[in-house]
Amino acid sequence: MSVFTPLTRPELETFLAPYGLGRLRDFQGIAAGTENSNFFVSLEQGEFVLTLVERGPIQDLPFFIELLDVLHDDDLPVPYALRTSDGVALRELAGKPALLQPRLPGKHIKQPNSQHCAQVGDLLGHLHVATRDKLLERKTDRGLDWMLETGAELMPRLNPAQQQLLQDSLDEIGTLKARILALPRANLHGDLFRDNVMFEGTHLTGLIDFYNACSGPMLYDVAITLNDWCCDDSGQIDGVLARALLGAYAARRAFTAAEAELWPVMLRVACVRFWLSRLIAAESFAGMDVLIHDPADFEVRLAQRQQVEVGLPFAL
Repeated sequence: MSVFTPLTRPELETFLAPYGLGRLRDFQGIAAGTENSNFFVSLEQGEFVLTLVERGPIQDLPFFIELLDVLHDDDLPVPYALRTSDGVALRELAGKPALLQPRLPGKHIKQPNSQHCAQVGDLLGHLHVATRDKLLERKTDRGLDWMLETGAELMPRLNPAQQQLLQDSLDEIGTLKARILALPRANLHGDLFRDNVMFEGTHLTGLIDFYNACSGPMLYDVAITLNDWCCDDSGQIDGVLARALLGAYAARRAFTAAEAELWPVMLRVACVRFWLSRLIAAESFAGMDVLIHDPADFEVRLAQRQQVEVGLPFAL
């Protein structure tokens, strides 16, 4: 169970009272999280998700609240922070920053088809268009500099083949860093994996977990998303799924020539980011009852992304 801070019923009832949402019926921890403690909370007036923020500086939380308000106002299917009767969104519970949000309907898709991927591409394009002209600035704490520094730190713990694969990518990032950062920018979800999107049938009903959201190159967000949604069981890019996602995205926002040129690079950068973060998580939570994703998944994908056959559509 990935709940780092357990809660008792009395302390939760006290926390929930100012929202005026009725009596607490039930609550349970959510096993899927790897960085925060999340709970399903059932109240008389509906179903909600409570998040205790375990990682990251508290000063960033107003950014997340404001970003979700912007996206909610633009009709994206996202959670947003509920306010107490006094208008307070960010509160504290069990010594941790706490947010209460509506629980979105639907369930996660394990094996997406082209229709699912097209809706994800459209959703991501909508998110970027909604924020590119009114960008909320937040620098990611796991950006290119972090990759260069963390990769160097982890290098001695890898075998020679892994070291060569990682070093080649770090060299590429160092060489192309300025060009990557000059790509068109917006607010990014930063973690748009299958377990952060909900569907009812083939209808997309929700996008959750914005705690990696930041400002940055839109193409990076596209690469992160495609690396998860459009892969076969071996980690290879599925051309049909990839073209469905990219085509739907491009219908919202046309790609540029600079993005088309750096597309293979950005797919590799996205692999490096999650390979490194999963290596860290595997070390940090070894032996603990916490969900740990296999770092090897992105090591394999990074090796496969040395050749990229699916390009961006309609690059201008």
